[in-house]
Amino acid sequence: MKKKSSPSTPRSEREAVIVSHFGVKVLIRFPDGSTHLAHVKRSSGHVVGDCVSICEADQLERLPRRTLLTRMDNSGKPRPLAANLDSLGIVVTSVPQTPPGFVERILVAAYAAGLKPFIVLNKIDLPATSLLREKIEEEFSALAQIVCVSASEKQNLEALRQHLSTAGRTVFVGVSGAGKSSLLNALAPELDLAVGQLNQDQHGCHVTSVSTLITLPDGGELVDTPGFRDFSPVDVSSEDLAYWYPGFSSILGQTPCKFRNCRHRNEPGCSIIAAVDVEMLRRERYELYLEILVEIEEREKQQAQRGRS
Repeated sequence: MKKKSSPSTPRSEREAVIVSHFGVKVLIRFPDGSTHLAHVKRSSGHVVGDCVSICEADQLERLPRRTLLTRMDNSGKPRPLAANLDSLGIVVTSVPQTPPGFVERILVAAYAAGLKPFIVLNKIDLPATSLLREKIEEEFSALAQIVCVSASEKQNLEALRQHLSTAGRTVFVGVSGAGKSSLLNALAPELDLAVGQLNQDQHGCHVTSVSTLITLPDGGELVDTPGFRDFSPVDVSSEDLAYWYPGFSSILGQTPCKFRNCRHRNEPGCSIIAAVDVEMLRRERYELYLEILVEIEEREKQQAQRGRS
């Protein structure tokens, strides 16, 4: 979904922004900095970052969104995560390991939502991170800015502060245990957010259960979200996936495929397949594209079947 021209900050004393969501209650912040806890229906659809207007009986009316980040939950339903964002930080670590394809999937979601992505490589103090750093820089340096930090050891935090100060409203996305809350504590120590430990399988435990919008001391805003093991792009059709998929646009821009509706599977004159054959495009990234394409096509098929029933 592309950016829309609409307000993303409160414009009057009757308007506010949602800074925390607790299921049937939301914490809203007014332009003067004061806050108010308002009741909402569990099915209201409000998310952190939404601008709302206070109506009669303390009811909230959501104002138009400029951008919206959405993911697919475990039951296959789209769930909005945060609204009126400008950028997305993908937090990756060597421990716990970031699942294969996680970064590509989030890049697709960020591009489709009109957000500028960047990568935060956390825990650079760990020896295992050196190999991951080489891999991340080799595979993604041409696609997104990479900031390497250690939240626990306070390494290179100034570079991250500077980036966030000019990035507008940013959301951090990563697996549980990647250190998103630790990064927030390092950037704004007064928050004192709870931080979990890794389990015996070196996976993170879910500690953050509530998305929160935080104003950073050096400028910019940051949304902390719960961790995810998977992230399936929602607002992307099977027809448009190649347009958003990392690494494809530059190839197709230089050498378009023979057919405009090419899905880049086995069609003749496909520029993407040709790029894979000459190692201009990594085969692993191409195979992940095919995997995501199948997922989206299956979802579209199910939606069409529900529409006919």
